[in-house]
Amino acid sequence: MLENCLLQNKIDIVLASGSPRRRELLAGMGIPFRVAEAYPVDEVYPAALAVQDVPLYLAERKSRAFPEVLKEREILITADTVVIHGGRVIGKPAGREEAVETLRQLSCSVHEVVTGVMLRSSRAERKFSDTARVVFGPLTAEEIEYYVDRFRPYDKAGAYGIQEWIGYAGIERIEGSFYNVMGLPTRLLYLELSDFIRMQGWNNE
Repeated sequence: MLENCLLQNKIDIVLASGSPRRRELLAGMGIPFRVAEAYPVDEVYPAALAVQDVPLYLAERKSRAFPEVLKEREILITADTVVIHGGRVIGKPAGREEAVETLRQLSCSVHEVVTGVMLRSSRAERKFSDTARVVFGPLTAEEIEYYVDRFRPYDKAGAYGIQEWIGYAGIERIEGSFYNVMGLPTRLLYLELSDFIRMQGWNNE
């Protein structure tokens, strides 16, 4: 198991993320980790960048901005999740009006959720991403306003959290990883992290 490998080989995982969802998911995977202290990151990307590449680009920016020097047997995890609808990135809403309008646009439509992840140690690095397609059923204005006013999803890309009321009531189906929509592609992360450790020979020392 990955947990045993980390503990037996004294490998430290550092999660550089302020997202409580990512912390919950990593803990749910049974991976021991510490959360890095918050640090400034300029989360901008080139206008010409393909929308599918945005989360990987931002995950790398977060990794490069990390202020600490990684020690031997430390692995830094950074990630970014974006919602793509109509060929454009839908970010976090600036306030109630924008959140309501975003959900109005997502109603009765299909959008993609892409999470980019970067793993980095003092000797190597790896990037990967995962995509899920989310199908929303029709949402009434009353339902949208109820969700926004009660859950205030202003810290979430696409103005919603799939694990909240709107996920239960509004989403018809998902093609791909549910946890990817929450913020981390857990199965893919498990496989990539295991291989990342193996490629560095830490599980053989």
